[in-house]
Amino acid sequence: MGKISLYGLDASPPTRACLLTLKALDLPFEYIFVNLFEKANYSEEFSKKNPQHTVPLLQDDEACIWDSHAIMAYLVDRYAASDELYPKDLLQRAKVDQLLHFESGVVFEAALRRLTRPILFNGESTLPRNQVDHIIQVYNFVETFLDDHDYLAGDQLTIADFSIVSTITSIGVFMELDVAKYPRIAAWLDRLKELPYYEEANGSGAAQYVELLRSKNFTIVP
Repeated sequence: MGKISLYGLDASPPTRACLLTLKALDLPFEYIFVNLFEKANYSEEFSKKNPQHTVPLLQDDEACIWDSHAIMAYLVDRYAASDELYPKDLLQRAKVDQLLHFESGVVFEAALRRLTRPILFNGESTLPRNQVDHIIQVYNFVETFLDDHDYLAGDQLTIADFSIVSTITSIGVFMELDVAKYPRIAAWLDRLKELPYYEEANGSGAAQYVELLRSKNFTIVP
């Protein structure tokens, strides 16, 4: 096995998804903090490894991979003793893949990033209600996905759960999860929190994210 390094920021949901995967696989790795607020992701060294300037970035010996979904899939395919986290069966893998795309396009980009970027990086202090309300659709979809099984892609924990839990535990700063309305999500979150590595890999970073956003004192306007 080569030397694995993960470049990231604890508050970053995609970084946390990769941390969950690394911990689940019990892989040794070096964690390298990248301060996005000081534009460390635009340094010459980092830019050579990731010209998109995003975190997380995985370096496995000389190979560099960015995008959390690609990183998680790579780690399981290369290092896992079994395929439970990312099944080799084509149909089961397709179910996981469709959830990863859902997280990327519907949850992270259309909900989380659209709300976070104006507050953290553009200095804005208000968010339009119609954009925040997109989170309702996210919660509704995830609640539906959890029908009749314990995890998002079925009865087995997969990287789709790691990806989506990292964002679900972040968007609550804009719209808190109503556990009475979304009991399946609440039970799923409790299930994931029982993982021995959950708090270190996701819980503490999610709390940092929420604290950071709340410190900006943003308001939601009609």
